[in-house]
Parts: sequence; structure tokens; C-alpha cells
Amino acid sequence: MGKGCMKAIKYFLFLFNVLFFLFGALIMGFGLWVLLDKESFMVILQESSTALKIASYILIGVGGLSMLMGFLGCLGAIYEIRCLLGLYFTCLLLILIGQVAAGVLIYFQKDLLNKEMSNIVTQILSNYPGKNSTTEQAWDYIQRTMECCGWSGHMDWHGNAVVVNSSQLLFPCSCQNVSLVEGNSSSDSGFCEAQSNDWPVYDRGCNSSVESWLFANVGVILGVCLGVAVIELLGMILSIGLCKSIHTEDYTKVPKY
Repeated sequence: MGKGCMKAIKYFLFLFNVLFFLFGALIMGFGLWVLLDKESFMVILQESSTALKIASYILIGVGGLSMLMGFLGCLGAIYEIRCLLGLYFTCLLLILIGQVAAGVLIYFQKDLLNKEMSNIVTQILSNYPGKNSTTEQAWDYIQRTMECCGWSGHMDWHGNAVVVNSSQLLFPCSCQNVSLVEGNSSSDSGFCEAQSNDWPVYDRGCNSSVESWLFANVGVILGVCLGVAVIELLGMILSIGLCKSIHTEDYTKVPKY
């Protein structure tokens, strides 16, 4: 193989590894977001969905290893170190297998996540005491920002113990439709008192909005993983080509007696 072709492979491999490092950081960021987010619906799933936790740990591990491999790949390409390129190829293969496992786990757990969400939200609405725990704050935030009430509708709140046992007409403050109330100054959490049996709340349930939001974000994660997988395959091909070029060049330099 000519020197010009070898240089082209080396520089392309360096470029792919820079992209690989950046995509690895992005995947690691997604995994950390799924695991640590405390303001969206993820906080509710974090406390009960084992599959989601496993997937997030896989994403963090794959992202961190991808960043390391991107760095090592850059060194191997620049200094033409065969053993480093061989290690790089092997680790790329392991990362690719890990990404496929995480992607399959997330994709085929969608129906289970949907069922878990319904059960989790039903439990939250039944036991909601208005004490602003992490999950309650997350659900209040969802109802306010998505302008919805309950999972299927505001009737889901009629099973709440506080609402059922109270002598007042209470409704969740985060459900309040501000367009139906003049001079609104209510709290964003806990319960508010209604003036009649017709609560001034949003009629739409949160299930469709939450599912759309969740699966849209899952789609982004899977899309990034797919992009990284393509870069990994190209990196593996280029690393093999560079290794062969280095081997051929070394062989031709051996003196013949």
C-alpha cells in the first residue's frame, strides 16, 4: 500500500476517533440524565424500573469506554502503534456488542415501561399526601408543564385518600387550569379547595403526553447509538487497514541477507 493511501487512512482514523470521543460523551450524558434527572418523569421510573436503570448503567459504561477508546485510537493512529490499534479494535467490538444489548433492552422494554408507568402513577395519585417528595414534585411538574391531570384523566384523582376523606372539595393544585380561574394565586403543589364539584382542572390525562415525551427521548438515544455504531464499524475497518499497512511497511524494511 502506498504511503499516500496510508496517510489518508491514518488521518481518517484520527477524524473518526475525534467524532467517536464526542459521541461517547453524548451517550454517557444520556445515561447520566436517565439516572440522575430529578425534574422530569424519569425520576418516577428511576424508583421502580430495573430495566431502565440497567440500560442507563450500560449507556454510562459504553459512553465512558467510547471516550477512552477514542483517545487511544487517536494515539494509535498518530504514532502507528500496532498493539494499541489491535486493542482499539477489540474494545470497539465489545462496545458495539454493549450498545446493541442496551438498544435491544430499551426497545423491547417499551411495553413494559408503559405498563410500569401506569401502575406507578396510579400508586402516586392514590397515596399523594401533598408533602412534596421527589416523585410528587416530579408529577406536579409534569401536570403543570404538560397541562394535563391524572394518568387517564382527572377522575384518577378521585381515588386519592385525602380527596375522599376530606370534608372540603379538594383538587390537586398542579392540575388547575388557570384559564378557568380568575385571580389565581394557588400553590403549584398539594391540594386546593374547589368552589363546586366541577374542578377547574385540565380534562386531558397525562398518559399520551408522557408516552410521546418518553419514546421521543428513547428514539434520540437509539439514534445516537446507531450513529456511534456506524462510526465504530468504520473505525474497525480503518484500524485493520492501518495495522496491515504498518505490518507490510515493517516487513519491507527488514534487510534481506
